[in-house]
Amino acid sequence: MVQELTRFRRDARLLRRIPRMDTRSGKNRSDPKPQREEKHPREWEEDLNPSRMAGQNIGPGGETGPDSVTAYDMKGLHRMLAGYTDDELKQIPVLTEGTRLQQGATYIDLAEQPPTEFKVNGGVTIGREQLIVPKDRVPYPLWNRLIGVSS
Repeated sequence: MVQELTRFRRDARLLRRIPRMDTRSGKNRSDPKPQREEKHPREWEEDLNPSRMAGQNIGPGGETGPDSVTAYDMKGLHRMLAGYTDDELKQIPVLTEGTRLQQGATYIDLAEQPPTEFKVNGGVTIGREQLIVPKDRVPYPLWNRLIGVSS
């Protein structure tokens, strides 16, 4: 029994070292995305393509960063959303200034009254006075309350 457990642990350690394959395409998951490929010499990259990754919905650097906060964390939103419980406020992510929004995604800006839904084209980032909430990360009943739709 002890030998089997030792063999299992050794095999598990070996499997962690093997790169995972994407079963649909047969490509290695650690392969760089074609969008990340540098196509120009480094010294000319900024001139030839100043916003190379604008509008791309891949990898880190999008709206899901470790610096995202919730409505619960922002005192001004506590007052503005007084009818919501603390648990509900914790379910409303508010994206931080400078975050690039995903192309084609739906958002609301809680700084506008009343907040209305809008979709984003590529290359849009959040400004200083905006309180942007992504629709895909808020439960539907809560989203409907935010935009003023009654059930």
